[in-house]
Amino acid sequence: MALSGVRQEYLYFCVQEMHKEGYAVTEICDILDLNRSSYYKWTHRAKSRGQLENEALLHDIGMIYAGHNGTYGYRRIADEYNATHEKKYNLKRFYRLVHIVGLLAVIRRKRPAYQRSTPEVTAENILNREFTANTVNEKWCTDVTEMKYGSEGEKAYLSAILDLKGRDIISFAIGKSNNNQLVFETFDLAVQKYPDAHPLFHSDRGFQYTSKSFKAKLDKQGMQQSMSRVGRCIDNGPMEGFWGILKCEMYHLNRFETYEELVAAIEQFIHYYNHQRRQHKLNCLPPAIYRSLLEAA
Repeated sequence: MALSGVRQEYLYFCVQEMHKEGYAVTEICDILDLNRSSYYKWTHRAKSRGQLENEALLHDIGMIYAGHNGTYGYRRIADEYNATHEKKYNLKRFYRLVHIVGLLAVIRRKRPAYQRSTPEVTAENILNREFTANTVNEKWCTDVTEMKYGSEGEKAYLSAILDLKGRDIISFAIGKSNNNQLVFETFDLAVQKYPDAHPLFHSDRGFQYTSKSFKAKLDKQGMQQSMSRVGRCIDNGPMEGFWGILKCEMYHLNRFETYEELVAAIEQFIHYYNHQRRQHKLNCLPPAIYRSLLEAA
């Protein structure tokens, strides 16, 4: 079916659904600039198998899109649909339908420029943009990001550690100050969760990570330290990617009046990210499920 035909089908379907809710067909057609007689002709047509499939697929696409607050593009919609319906529809079909009806994912915003600090301790970029890992707890990345809340733009800070194999958030901490305590708490939570882990630990050159106190914590746990080069955010690409996901799919879609509201939203999103948000690179599984399968193997 031609693209214009599919879009017309979708509009007729919208009219039909709105009419079921009690709206007048004449008014709906006027709003959508549709010919009323063509709509009635469409309602009495004999639908092909492909048309019936597209109608059902468009309905489910809309439900997935709405269920994830408009943050899913056609690739993740396809992953979600095929996984939950045990289908193998190709990406081109989802691309065509999603763009015809105008369901576009939210676009991410750029992160502010890197702020330099004077280090006490430095380390080489041992990770060297090798963002793949053979096992869980082989390589961890970490960073701190800033978010605002309230009418006066008060700031909250989120520190997190991400595993490069499972792509799950190992631990995180939230506070009102960007200080050593925030980073130390994040690290301690990760060690409590995986006490036998000795990963390569990669960060930027923020003051918390270049402190002697933090280096001592790494040495005690038997972890090798790796740091991004100055001003090279891409050296910590996976963490940058996670911040982009979190801010695009949660933070920028809402307004937070209080610190407590922001904290609750962050906690909820990280749980969603770890346990529900499918990733194409993880065999279309959420990170927590992917990790559990690796650990059970």
